Amino acid sequence: MTSTPASIADLYRQGFAAHQAGRLQEAEQAYRQVLGMDPEHIDAQHLLGVVAHQVGRNDLAVDFIGRAIAKAPRRPDFHSNLGLVLNQLGRHAEAEAALLAALRLRPKYADALNNLGIALAAQGRNEEAVATYRKALKLQSNHPDASNNLGLAYASLGRPLEAEARYRAALRFKPDFAEAHGNLGLVLAGQGRCDEAETSYRAALCLRPTYRDALNNLGVLLSDGGRWAEAEVVLREALRINPDAADAYRNLGAVLTHQKRAAEAEPVLRVAARLGPEAPEAHLNLGAALHDLRRLGEAEAAYREAVRLDPDFADAHTNRAYSLLLAGRLEEGWREYEWRWRTRQLAGGARGFDAPLWSGEPLEGRTLLLHAEQGLGDTLQFARYAPLVEGAGRVILEVQRPLARLMASLPGNIQIVVRGDSLPTFDIHCPLLSLPRAFGTTLDSIPSSAKYLTADPDAAEGWRQRLAHRAGRRIGLVWAGEARKGFAELAAVDARRSMPLSAMAALAEVADVSYISLQKGAPAAQAGEPPPGMALTDVADELTDFADTAALIENLDLVISVDTSVAHLAGALGKPVWLLNRYDTCWRWLLNRDDSPWYPSLRQFRQTAQGDWPSVVRAVRDALIALPAQDG
Repeated sequence: MTSTPASIADLYRQGFAAHQAGRLQEAEQAYRQVLGMDPEHIDAQHLLGVVAHQVGRNDLAVDFIGRAIAKAPRRPDFHSNLGLVLNQLGRHAEAEAALLAALRLRPKYADALNNLGIALAAQGRNEEAVATYRKALKLQSNHPDASNNLGLAYASLGRPLEAEARYRAALRFKPDFAEAHGNLGLVLAGQGRCDEAETSYRAALCLRPTYRDALNNLGVLLSDGGRWAEAEVVLREALRINPDAADAYRNLGAVLTHQKRAAEAEPVLRVAARLGPEAPEAHLNLGAALHDLRRLGEAEAAYREAVRLDPDFADAHTNRAYSLLLAGRLEEGWREYEWRWRTRQLAGGARGFDAPLWSGEPLEGRTLLLHAEQGLGDTLQFARYAPLVEGAGRVILEVQRPLARLMASLPGNIQIVVRGDSLPTFDIHCPLLSLPRAFGTTLDSIPSSAKYLTADPDAAEGWRQRLAHRAGRRIGLVWAGEARKGFAELAAVDARRSMPLSAMAALAEVADVSYISLQKGAPAAQAGEPPPGMALTDVADELTDFADTAALIENLDLVISVDTSVAHLAGALGKPVWLLNRYDTCWRWLLNRDDSPWYPSLRQFRQTAQGDWPSVVRAVRDALIALPAQDG
């Protein structure tokens, strides 16, 4: 029976209706039947290509649509759809040519302009893409795809507020637009609006639970907020959906490392490096896991690879510095540590003085400003260098307010200034933690005199009289650091270096000891309920600054402290100090030693496993009990 035009038209209409209803297999069958009956049916040829694109067979789609264009070269929709498919294939220059052909045929064609913007943006031509998307929106203001894509272009140009506005516009036009929710989350996260970003990511995932980019970005957001257990669940789901996603492996490995599960993180991060060997972040994260496993040589090699891939990768340089310093390779470590100012943690902390940075050259009578940069303990540790400079020129030392009175006891004629107050005139400057580099400090040349700070004699005498009736040894206790908010990683470090006072219960077993609380901050309240049998005097409220604390320590026989500024203070005063050190030790305490080249009076008691304070406290108890048999 001969096919009639009417039967071909009916079959085409059936296929088109199925296509519109989303029944793609049925539509494909109908279009193929039409072409079998009429090989010159260009609309069936074109829509067969559209169906192929919709089911992910883009190479086939190019073939079908190309045949339709060959038969009907003046159909702008054919050229526009060819550009769409070529964009999907990453053939963006060819897509641009196809879309320009569509626009020559129909200049006011919003869909073609939107697709052209995609091609331009993919070629890094974001300014042109912005202009193109704006043309599309001028023709069709409620075009959600063009609005979303304009947001992407603005984001790429570093214009987050304009990007946010366009994503929100796209969502007004199409509230169930999962990609716009996900993109909005990303730009909100970049502005530090984390709660809003999380809401947007979760909205995207409600619409599309398998939206891998939203899962990955939500995982990063949760990780940055220190919600690592939640982040792990989300990232594992992202990998379940796409087992070859290198970025999800990278982020999962980082989350495991943050949870101090480096042994689990290492194989995950090696997969990330295999899937995405050109991503410097993969090698950075692998280095962090290896550092935590104390395989410092391998960690440094991973960081070197990250730097090779991105020579300006500040986090990789700085992490490499930590591994070098922890390994005792100080000269190399100090050089790398200068990258710290460009890390996320310290970004914006560099002072930006007009005066040049001092790197150890002769001062020749110039005035040098030395300035504190990080924590109180860092200032206490590195203030030792100020007297070594004084004499070659005038020295101004800027410190945190709680340290100002104490720092006046440094040897030499050093002018002390409180950070935040007006600075005197100076010619050259140096942050305190850059001084070891300026001096070329090695393990053998650390300036480690027995003491370089001194307590006020009158204040010390006042404490001597108050403590005179205390029986036995007088020992100061510090069990927790200062909670550092704003960076989840720093807060996690504080949690690991700290313990509750109750964890020190074994010290109550030592006879002839009077314990004095030197604890400050919120954990100081625990001194009101010491462990049973512990004679603990709480005078922390009377310690208004470090000069007060120094005067009290001057009258103690020993200070026992976790890794806080008080440990540095006792060491700088030359008083015996026992450091209770976490497993993932700070670089300054080095590895595999129970002393410190920075403080001759310091002894370390180290965790042998993550979080194992009980064995550390028992070792301290035993050492206290053994003291009379050693040196009294």
